[in-house]
Amino acid sequence: MIAGADSRGVRTEDGFTLVELVVVIVIMAILLAVAVGFQIGARERANDATARANIRTAMPAIEAYRTDNGTYAGMTEAGLKSQYSPGVQGIVVVSTGANAYCVRATEGGRSWFRLGPDGPITQTTCS
Repeated sequence: MIAGADSRGVRTEDGFTLVELVVVIVIMAILLAVAVGFQIGARERANDATARANIRTAMPAIEAYRTDNGTYAGMTEAGLKSQYSPGVQGIVVVSTGANAYCVRATEGGRSWFRLGPDGPITQTTCS
């Protein structure tokens, strides 16, 4: 009997050709590249959502501070956390004044700001 032949002596080919293997590898590489791109984008969106949520979580404590003190001056993250809400985290009080404040939250190297009391949460530095 010949190696690679069936019982009738007819040659059979088992396995894949080199071209078929290369095509499969190329398809897998394309799918991997797409998946990695989606994963990186998802991580950035998650970090942004976390930073914005940290600012939104701090807003009631900031307003409670203003109600108690009549001003935003002297407000700190540690003070907000200890006196008003232990859930306040991940923010930095950039500046405070009698009628306004600026807070920043940074996640994954990207910062979000809120110039309060009426400003939106943006990536633009408070000015």
